[in-house]
Amino acid sequence: MKRMLVGAAVALTTLAAAGGAEAKGCIKGAIVGGIAGHYAGHHGLVGAAAGCAIGRHRANARDRQMQQQQMAPQARPVSAQ
Repeated sequence: MKRMLVGAAVALTTLAAAGGAEAKGCIKGAIVGGIAGHYAGHHGLVGAAAGCAIGRHRANARDRQMQQQQMAPQARPVSAQ
């Protein structure tokens, strides 16, 4: 348990130094991955790193999707006269 807390503290410190924009999705993913890795054979740090990468990937994909939706022209309904 102590090793997991130290690993989480190191990961959060690294994320804080990297900047907020770069860490979007990483913190949540690292927490979930760290817990899952800990229970899957005491690999909390590996799980945290993988969770961070997956969280960032999903956050970036979500941002791209939102940008595409904003850039798409809005279809106007044609009224029948």
